[in-house]
Amino acid sequence: MSAPTIIGVDLSLTGTGIATTSGERTVRTNAADWIELRLSTIRDAVLDSTFTDGIGFVDLVILEDFVTRSPAASTLGMVHGVVRVALVEAGVPFVLVPPATLKKYVTGKGNATKPDMRMAVYQRFGLDLPDDNQVDAFGLRAMGLDAYGVPLADLPAAQRASLDKVTWPGVNGRAA
Repeated sequence: MSAPTIIGVDLSLTGTGIATTSGERTVRTNAADWIELRLSTIRDAVLDSTFTDGIGFVDLVILEDFVTRSPAASTLGMVHGVVRVALVEAGVPFVLVPPATLKKYVTGKGNATKPDMRMAVYQRFGLDLPDDNQVDAFGLRAMGLDAYGVPLADLPAAQRASLDKVTWPGVNGRAA
């Protein structure tokens, strides 16, 4: 059985990180543009990333959830709403991972800082990614692959235990 095709997405109105089998990238939007243009740019970039040449849609998208008590919650809520509806309409399954769960998986600490995350991705996975959006997106993708039996690195059991905090849907004929 082949590995599931999973992408990780760290949604943000200013810099959305997307990690696919082809690599990581950041989709930037211009603050001077209307919010509707920025939202559609992000939606289109995520949807484009879910379609792989000759294969069709990916098996699963993993989104970093947002903290509702954050100052940016209303803006992030708009971004999440637009992207989630687009994924549902396209029939692409997605799962939400809380930020602390992602941090625990990547670093071993649920309260890790952005530099901690970047260093852990470099040390554990050998990737020196240029921004925290890509780091988070990569971490989400790595979590998903690990949950479905295709780990990208050998992590300590305490870090892998964070996989149990997420309800993983059946993907590619297998359950997580």
